[in-house]
Amino acid sequence: MKLEGHGIEDSVVNLKPLDHLMEKAGLVRASGWDYERVTYDYKMETNVKNVTYYLRIQGYAIEGDVDKGSAIIKLLTPLLGKHYYPHGIEYGDGEEFPENIVQKSNQILKRVKESIDQFEVEENA
Repeated sequence: MKLEGHGIEDSVVNLKPLDHLMEKAGLVRASGWDYERVTYDYKMETNVKNVTYYLRIQGYAIEGDVDKGSAIIKLLTPLLGKHYYPHGIEYGDGEEFPENIVQKSNQILKRVKESIDQFEVEENA
């Protein structure tokens, strides 16, 4: 499920402050990166067996290198996904998401956007 309208998509931020502000909001990059892309996840457990939700914010380097920590990242539209053990995460329009999970995701995205606004840079590309 795309979570549009938060103003996060197309934001441009240097990687180091982006990592810091995402971590502060509870989103983890961990191994979700390569030389050109980053993925931040917020894991939401439920009482339902084998059902976990993930708020995901992805981005790609428009300049520099993620591995070296020198990247400038352009963010994409945040996603809310449902993990199906052992198959993976589904983001499709046919997925049902509990209202409390959607609300929590929206609250997190609001805080992230406020932080991003402090660190956003002009895009040169």
